[in-house]
Amino acid sequence: MTASPRITHVSWGRMEVEGLPPGKDFKLYPGGGREWDWGEHGTRHEPGIQPADVQELLDHGCTTVVLSRGMELRLHTMPETLELLQKHGVEVHVEETKAAVDMYNRLAAEVAVGGLFHSTC
Repeated sequence: MTASPRITHVSWGRMEVEGLPPGKDFKLYPGGGREWDWGEHGTRHEPGIQPADVQELLDHGCTTVVLSRGMELRLHTMPETLELLQKHGVEVHVEETKAAVDMYNRLAAEVAVGGLFHSTC
């Protein structure tokens, strides 16, 4: 199994991930990741994380996905997104960003985990 990169630092507006340049928001999966550009699919705090945002995680073989809600829990997740993940048999965790990072890092050593991480509100 190809491991997912560990998140080594998270603070307001900044994240550091093994093997990637520092950034604000990240999309991570087994073998790598990239900065998460909300403009790609028109993502906003509400209605939140869209099915198109998680499709890349499915394409990289994630069996578990961690979705962060932001530091102030302002980022929502569309019901359709959770339905898509469930349809693919993916275990989903939705947490405040720091809790999401902790959970993701624990899972990264054990399963094909992916995640979407928002480092501000």
